[in-house]
Amino acid sequence: MSRSSASEILGPVAQLADAMAGKGLERFELALVLGSGLGAFADSLQDARIVPFEELQGMPRSAVAGHAGRFVLGKVGGIRVLVQQGRAHLYEGWSPFDATRAVRAFAHLGCRRLVLTNAAGGLHPEWRAGTLARITDHINLQGRTPLLQRERSSGAIYAEAFGAALERGAADAGIVLARGVYCGLLGPSYETPAEIRMLAKLGADLVGMSTVAEACAAHAAGMQVAGLSLVTNQAAGISPTKLDHQEVIAAGKAAALNVQRLLTAATPHLARA
Repeated sequence: MSRSSASEILGPVAQLADAMAGKGLERFELALVLGSGLGAFADSLQDARIVPFEELQGMPRSAVAGHAGRFVLGKVGGIRVLVQQGRAHLYEGWSPFDATRAVRAFAHLGCRRLVLTNAAGGLHPEWRAGTLARITDHINLQGRTPLLQRERSSGAIYAEAFGAALERGAADAGIVLARGVYCGLLGPSYETPAEIRMLAKLGADLVGMSTVAEACAAHAAGMQVAGLSLVTNQAAGISPTKLDHQEVIAAGKAAALNVQRLLTAATPHLARA
């Protein structure tokens, strides 16, 4: 990739970071991106400052239900936390550079810790709706990359020690936390039963339409990355019912308290990792 094209990609990152700082969204130790229906954690932050995406030049906005479209800066036990409620998806027409602009802006502002959450389909019959799982690795089948040619991301994207902080938080909160590999597909359609059988053979435990691009970009920008999936439905061929997005949102709302409890308990561990 040429220097000029890299500038075209990273210029908007700096612009967004400047816009965020101008609204007071800076000097946070931990950033979290909350997926479909998982925004309740932001409501628990102390001394919260709320900034809608539309007030920030260059911030992509999602039109998908369940994504509030705002940043919330606040504290959890004295730790400054920035929460991104909602994300832009590739299937909405955003480029991988658009979809990852915010996480790159977090790194530009000096944040080095990122937790990505999502709503996912579960590939294990015993994983009922409401199961929470720590992402230990991912499979990118989106056919897109958010990385510049000069970026040579290597090693484990999901750092073991950082991800283990989620497990310590789950233990503190008395919540069972599974582990699994997340597979990111482009969407927006849900997978067929044949595709789910293929993904299971590839080693996937969870499937969704987000997260992998953000994780790659954040890792390349020098951030520690942890991932948390909420199983909102059993994947096609496992679930006897038709899948739809309203089911995803409803499951997210039903599990909101557990997600909030886990993230609240995990925040001190994540800040120290």
